[in-house]
Amino acid sequence: MTHSLTPRDEGNLPALGATPLIRLDAYVAEDGSTVVNGHLLEMGGTRPPNEAILDAVAMFARTLRAPVAATVIDRTVQQVARLRVHPDGSSRTIADEEDLPPGRERTAAEEEAFPPLARVERIIQHAQREELHAAFVLASALREHLTLRRGAEDELSLEARAIEAYLAYLRGDHMLSTVLALTVARIRCRTDLNRAAPDVARATAAWQRLWDDGQVATRGQELLHMWERLSEADLLRDPSHHAMAQAVRSRLAQGGRPVPPPSAAAALAAAPGPAPAPPEDKPLKPTRRGLRRFTRRAAR
Repeated sequence: MTHSLTPRDEGNLPALGATPLIRLDAYVAEDGSTVVNGHLLEMGGTRPPNEAILDAVAMFARTLRAPVAATVIDRTVQQVARLRVHPDGSSRTIADEEDLPPGRERTAAEEEAFPPLARVERIIQHAQREELHAAFVLASALREHLTLRRGAEDELSLEARAIEAYLAYLRGDHMLSTVLALTVARIRCRTDLNRAAPDVARATAAWQRLWDDGQVATRGQELLHMWERLSEADLLRDPSHHAMAQAVRSRLAQGGRPVPPPSAAAALAAAPGPAPAPPEDKPLKPTRRGLRRFTRRAAR
């Protein structure tokens, strides 16, 4: 169900001639699930995520015979850590101003080494095998890092968030699915209204499964505003979109329960594009120097 990194896995390693200090990425989910460069690590026993990440990044440094930079998004502590790891296994955290300079060339080099589309294919493979937890964690990691690098409104970031929302829907987490899908629809309505209707429809499909009256009302009002904007712009050309807009109006006016859930056998490839309410994209705390869990001496 998971993939472990090995030094000679060509799907994990950049070309040997890659620019030194190419930046890798890692992600720790709220439950401790750990991803490095789009691969879910096998966390045997009680091995902490920070040690698994440092070992994986040090492997790259040894293979490339050069220091390697890494950006770690750690949702367990709500922080971003930036690291520099050396071939001898030593590491230290660095401040934002010490990190690799941003820019299109750097982003292009990193994404050429670890293509986002290859990561999407891996996510789909997990989902088709009904390994929904693995697929969801990988999708979250991809979306978090694309958003950090490119911004929330970037096309790749939006597509990753749409996939994450659909996977949350398949897992039955309709609140999270609604939040994620609404974020996509909100951005699309602001930046490209002509393409927004399918995204508003996906957000509506997730919202229809909600039970909490407060969430139904709050999210429903936003959806209704989106549908009305689309209608005013003469962009409701699909009969199903008219029906969904009317369903939102009716439910807000009369109240009611969500419709029954769909069959769990729905395949991810068939998607039109892929508890308490979760936070709405709150920015992570800025990097701090001296995060001890990511600092170690050589030969450990």
